[in-house]
Amino acid sequence: MIITATHINYYHICHRKLWLFSRGIQMEHTSEVVEEAKLIHESSYPQRASKYTELDLGVAKIDFYDEKNKVVHEIKKSRKMETAHQWQVKYYLLLLRRAGVPEATAILEYPTLKKTMEVFLSDDDVHYLEEVEHEIEQITRQEKVPEKINKSFCKKCSYYDLCWVE
Repeated sequence: MIITATHINYYHICHRKLWLFSRGIQMEHTSEVVEEAKLIHESSYPQRASKYTELDLGVAKIDFYDEKNKVVHEIKKSRKMETAHQWQVKYYLLLLRRAGVPEATAILEYPTLKKTMEVFLSDDDVHYLEEVEHEIEQITRQEKVPEKINKSFCKKCSYYDLCWVE
């Protein structure tokens, strides 16, 4: 199985969402929240496209990579899913390490909040992400969809209808 940064993100949010996504069920195109996040991503730093490169790692695409300083720039809408954001970005750093760029770092940016956060990849993080990769494979191989989690953020999830509408 090919594990992407999206799998890592969804693993930290909801195993049900991860399982559905792994089966090709993608609901992001129906979400106003996702659309708003795309708009923030596209409009927050218009000079980025000329300053940084887009880096395609095969299983992940990094929109803004500063090759000179080896820094991944990741833009997010809000900090509500900050832990998932951090692990997604750390996964980018792991993929870069596997591609021969072990000294890369990252900056998580929340332009609407005017906040940034530096992200680094430790050896403990690498070990944890390798365990997560294994767990993702186990979750996605299950025949039955994981149970609903009933969290406050579920109502804004693009998969909400698949979980909660009877």
